Amino acid sequence: MMGRTHALTGWCAGLAVAPAVGITTLSQALVFAATTAGYALLPDLDHPGARASKLLGPVTGGLSWLLRNASAALYSVTKGPRDERKKGGHRHLSHTLLFALLLGGATAAGTAFGGPWVVVGVVVFGLLLAEDALGDWLLPVACGAVVWWVVENSPDVLAQLDSVSGWLGIAVALGCFTHCLGDALTESGCPFLFPIPIAGETWYELRPPKRLRFRTGDKVETGVLFPVFSVLAVLLIPGVWPALLGFFDDVLNQ
Repeated sequence: MMGRTHALTGWCAGLAVAPAVGITTLSQALVFAATTAGYALLPDLDHPGARASKLLGPVTGGLSWLLRNASAALYSVTKGPRDERKKGGHRHLSHTLLFALLLGGATAAGTAFGGPWVVVGVVVFGLLLAEDALGDWLLPVACGAVVWWVVENSPDVLAQLDSVSGWLGIAVALGCFTHCLGDALTESGCPFLFPIPIAGETWYELRPPKRLRFRTGDKVETGVLFPVFSVLAVLLIPGVWPALLGFFDDVLNQ
């Protein structure tokens, strides 16, 4: 499982996309990135051993069972003549662009109609997922950002929570999308474009040429990808890159 890498790339994607969705403050950007990082783990809910499946014990375990069986049922009735003989559980339904868009849309609608407490539930679940993968350091950082955001918007915080339902949907969809991109680089590939038929396969696994693929947990992931994205995770935080440029500029001009 690529849990840490998925969450880290989700964090980076969240920080990169935050300005494009109208997020203007550091506190909002950190909450958005942490939420995206958490939901970058969600597609693996279709595997009983995944972090997402174990997070809340029988609750997420039951959701994992439902997702696996729904995915397997869908695979059995939609597979093309050249699709592989698989059960269709792991790396199928939840590893598609369609799933990311539907879940993101459902999140946006659910938080818009459900009110502030649904917003809180979506954010907290995302934070718990991210913290489980990236470590305990993330929880105080994200919670501090939430408190900072609340203080910035007090006493209108409930109205502010209602207004973020749209970008929460984007955070969820972006997290799932980022997960699929990561899996598409592995040996197994990812049926990203389901249900578009490609070469006789409804569940065609997208992947790069063989030389550019890697195995989950191998030296490419742990020794190259994770360190690179760890650096990006800091540099993409609003204000960090300009501050570094200013620091080096001052040092060079002394």
